[in-house]
Amino acid sequence: MFKKITSAIAFSLLLPSMTHATELPGTELYPGEAKLYEAALEEGLVVSFDTGPTWANWGTMFKRFKERYQGMDIVYNDLGSAATVVALDKAKRRPQADTAYYFAASGIDAANKGLTADFRPLHADKIPPVFQHETGQWFTIHTLNMAFLVNKKLVDNVPESWADLLKPEYRNSIVYQDPRSTGQGQVVVLAANFGAGGDMDNFEPGIEYLAKLHGNGNVLRVTGTTPYAQFLKGEIPIWIGYENDGFKAMVNDGMQEDIAVIIPKEASAAAPYAISKVKNGPNPNAAELWLNYIMSSEGQQTFAEGFVRPVLTDTPMPQSVAGKLKAAPQIQPVDLLKAGKNKAQIDDAWTQRVLTQG
Repeated sequence: MFKKITSAIAFSLLLPSMTHATELPGTELYPGEAKLYEAALEEGLVVSFDTGPTWANWGTMFKRFKERYQGMDIVYNDLGSAATVVALDKAKRRPQADTAYYFAASGIDAANKGLTADFRPLHADKIPPVFQHETGQWFTIHTLNMAFLVNKKLVDNVPESWADLLKPEYRNSIVYQDPRSTGQGQVVVLAANFGAGGDMDNFEPGIEYLAKLHGNGNVLRVTGTTPYAQFLKGEIPIWIGYENDGFKAMVNDGMQEDIAVIIPKEASAAAPYAISKVKNGPNPNAAELWLNYIMSSEGQQTFAEGFVRPVLTDTPMPQSVAGKLKAAPQIQPVDLLKAGKNKAQIDDAWTQRVLTQG
């Protein structure tokens, strides 16, 4: 799973604004913003599914949205990607949500079930085609990218490449998640495949590479859930995982200079996270105002402050992440349609040829 699905589903309502001014602070972010804001104020509310405030800096996004659009309120929940699609499907006759956020594979699922609406947001022309539905029924707003998270207390030489990981000095050092049962594990396989010269139509190089990595004895274990807590405890020398977890460990959880976050130099993979306007949602104008704000320069910078890479790759990096989210042109987008089509074949190959090594 790409996100933890909470066992208790709870809604949280941000405190309502006391003022209801209709004037925007400063100039419009895009033509028609003021008119859309006026229409959204008639609704007064946007219901945003699966945007838990501690994930990807959504809490700051809520605050800044309400500061710009006085009089607008937000209701949110934190369901998890798959559970969000289930909730939308159950309520499709009388939708409760205006927008839904999820790992993009769940966005594809929601669109296929007829749960989402066409909407082309601000800067849609800058989103890579592989990262959005052709009519905007889902579109990527940020990515999570595969990296080497290295505990420098346990590793003398920080690996910089997939080739480095094959070296004998990293024996019994590497942990990653199971690609058969976790989304993050799937992205590990795709990232290794890109690094070994494969692409979304040829997965053989990645399977061969991982078989060699296991065969060399360099993999300590494969896990079925995120090993974040074990990494913080110093139980994992090298975790192939999402770079934002590395920066979270560095900045928020005390590892500081004891951790290195490395995008492998050959190539890595970008896992897309997407959002949709919900079909027949109760507040359609508020939904569009919210989605356009997320795709604005300010919204995209807010994601960067949470150590996730904005889908608009030309977004200036805030000072708070300067030197961390560095330019990495070797990161390649994951085509989820192709990944989904080939998942069973990849899982079988990994089980038969990778897991049996070592």
